[in-house]
Amino acid sequence: MAENKGKTDSIRMSMQGCRTNNGFVQNEDILEKDPDPGSRLDSAVAVLGPVEPDLKDIRPYAGMPKEVLFQFSGQARYRLPREVLFWLTVASVFVLIGATIAIIAVSPKCLDWWQAGPMYQIYPRSFKDSDMDGNGDLKGIQEKLDYITTLNIKTIWITSFYKSSLKDFRHGVEDFREIDPIFGTMKDFENLVAAIHDKGLKLIIDFIPNHTSDKHAWFQLSRTRTGKYTDYYIWHDCTRENGITVPPNNWLSVYGNSSWHFDEVRNQCYFHQFMREQPDLNFHNPDVQEEIKEIIQFWLTKGVDGFSFDAVKFLLEAEHLRDEAQVNKTQIPDTVTHYWELYHDFTTTQVGMHDIVRSFRQTMDQYSREPGRYRFMGIEAYGESMDRTMMYYGLPFVQEADFPFNNYLSELNAPSGNGVFEVITSWMENMPEGKWPNWMIGGPDRARLTSRLGAEYVNIMNMLVFTLPGTPITYYGEEIGMRNILVTNLNESYDVDTLFSKSPMQWDNSSNAGFSEARHTWLPTSSDYHTVNVDVQKTQPRSALKFYQELSLLHVNELLLSRGWFCYLRNNSHSVVYTRELDGIDRVFLVVLNFGESSPLNLKEMVPNIPTRASIRLSTSFADKGGEVDTHDILLDKGEGLVLEYHTKNLLHHQTAFRDRCFVSNRACYSSTLNLLHSLC
Repeated sequence: MAENKGKTDSIRMSMQGCRTNNGFVQNEDILEKDPDPGSRLDSAVAVLGPVEPDLKDIRPYAGMPKEVLFQFSGQARYRLPREVLFWLTVASVFVLIGATIAIIAVSPKCLDWWQAGPMYQIYPRSFKDSDMDGNGDLKGIQEKLDYITTLNIKTIWITSFYKSSLKDFRHGVEDFREIDPIFGTMKDFENLVAAIHDKGLKLIIDFIPNHTSDKHAWFQLSRTRTGKYTDYYIWHDCTRENGITVPPNNWLSVYGNSSWHFDEVRNQCYFHQFMREQPDLNFHNPDVQEEIKEIIQFWLTKGVDGFSFDAVKFLLEAEHLRDEAQVNKTQIPDTVTHYWELYHDFTTTQVGMHDIVRSFRQTMDQYSREPGRYRFMGIEAYGESMDRTMMYYGLPFVQEADFPFNNYLSELNAPSGNGVFEVITSWMENMPEGKWPNWMIGGPDRARLTSRLGAEYVNIMNMLVFTLPGTPITYYGEEIGMRNILVTNLNESYDVDTLFSKSPMQWDNSSNAGFSEARHTWLPTSSDYHTVNVDVQKTQPRSALKFYQELSLLHVNELLLSRGWFCYLRNNSHSVVYTRELDGIDRVFLVVLNFGESSPLNLKEMVPNIPTRASIRLSTSFADKGGEVDTHDILLDKGEGLVLEYHTKNLLHHQTAFRDRCFVSNRACYSSTLNLLHSLC
């Protein structure tokens, strides 16, 4: 009796659940088993009837069966909103896709890492000694990465560190795949690369493919005519008369005298464009080209982000071996011993040389496919004419170097507004359209800026390279105004003139300027290291180091400097004046640099519609920063520079009078509304 009552109550509750379930969703997959399927069907017919239920008085409720739900979903008031939402979603997707395509289409090319910030060139033997042997090394560079980041540097450039039999470890490489022990081990290099990348920096290294050391295994095999190495170098028959070599022709070494040297093992002469310990490779041999490509791949695999290729104009020589023409045709041929006394039409920039350089580029491009891992290629084209230098940029549809290094400012030996202006305009006017410029004021084979021009020009020259369009390149120590060493009695066996700018980095006023704890260093430190060093200048608010940091920070943060137009206004023996401006930004930077004696400038005469007052954004005289100047009359002292800022909508590069005096590499405009760059200028 009780059992029948419970079953009746259960059925009643189940039927009530078809109407309401107090918010709980009924699981239709778990149904109460009916002992009599036939009676259940009869019950369903009795409840629902043989036709569709009348839903006029029923409202949707939670947990309704799908049969009931379908009755409501077909009604217009539910179907129409659903269709509207669907088509709105489809339209929104198409709008977003179109907007994305439009933004990509009008966006200018993004600056790559080698364009976005300055490079810092390090001569590793002189930067920091970590093992107290008196020589800088790779671990020493790693110890100083935090300092480099304070300079807002983006790229570190390390000069040659390969295993070498020459004391300067730069030109005569004995093994391109080994670190010279004086600098550390391959593991030290791998750790340095990892540490540089951890800091968000990039690394480029030197590579001189033209020649090797005479101790290189290739040369030893070539002089014994072993296998494929027989023709790895340039050999030619020559005669010996009374112990004196009679060379095949009159070709001269860069360092003077004949570029042919007799080898007693092979009984032939080999060709060397530099020192006799540096035989030239034979790039007419495809095996040599393949060897060099494999070396490039080896270092790219190690993680380097690019190369600086040096001495590439010497890669090929004419195979006919005819004499080169004398500069002075009346000079007695036997007295022609200096390199500059010949025209080098058969030993430099030969047909096919650029094809070899482009093959280097193609090899590097294979490692540039990963996003964010573009591999940079620079060319050191020292001694080339301007038109030949520009050829290293490549052709409109055939890329070569990202840029040839611009060392013309580092060759200025006297401060002059006209001299600086000529360097700037000659590069900008000859550079192919759309290419990227660069500027450097020092290097390991150039006298330091302070020694060439004077300490008062350190800040103004750094201001120059950081406010010009392109990539600024700093040789270590130029940020604190280091000078050449004066000691001439050096225990070295090569040209001492190239050593004066390679003195140890001046870190503090301790022994050896903080460069090394050894008793003796490979080169002496400069005598002024007690006052010219990093530690002292970090605490001086008006030091060269502090000013350099402000310049580099301004360069990183301002679109006007990284993407803007360059328009030169005036130059004379004293001053250089130019602007940096960008479409969409109503601010203009006006740079005024004075290289001569104090002289007044009237900017109103140079710049149409310039305001009467302009604010000082940056000044080599720290007392002026944040102030204003009267643009009618500006008086600058010798070696003083200003970065002025004023507001205008009349940009100079739009004006006919200035159109031929304005340059830009990658045209871009700024939209303040969308806060993005675009190319619809």
